[in-house]
Amino acid sequence: MDKKTLLDSARQLKQVNPEAANEYIQKAEQLTTTMNAAMINRPDLQSLVGDNNIEMMKDNHANHVRFIGSILKNHNPDVLVETILWVFRAYRSHGFTTNYWAAQLNTWITVIKDVLTPECFAQVYPYYEWMQVNIPLFVKVSDEELEAPNSLH
Repeated sequence: MDKKTLLDSARQLKQVNPEAANEYIQKAEQLTTTMNAAMINRPDLQSLVGDNNIEMMKDNHANHVRFIGSILKNHNPDVLVETILWVFRAYRSHGFTTNYWAAQLNTWITVIKDVLTPECFAQVYPYYEWMQVNIPLFVKVSDEELEAPNSLH
């Protein structure tokens, strides 16, 4: 299993309808605020994000909503996979653990279910499920890219 596996599975995700994409984008601030509040209340937060990384985590959540909103409007599997791999490398290099991604995505799923209409949630959820299911593969591929000789990453 490798990056090709991620790309092939990302290509199976369906483009959401414009109404769902617009709802997600319109609720971006509420999604981010709700997500930040949920994560900040976790007793294990520091062990997930490392020392002095709360603001970086909040930035990640805001960036996440903007990025997913753009992907929902214009599904692009290559950009989706490459960006997630970059995020895994970048944030892990700042002390975020691989467990953060599982905790984060579990929380995002709860947040989007609570904030989005059922119709919108039904269309957006497959993207979050795909990210969640593929965490081990994102870790593996991003580790391989970091360890590759002469890597530009």
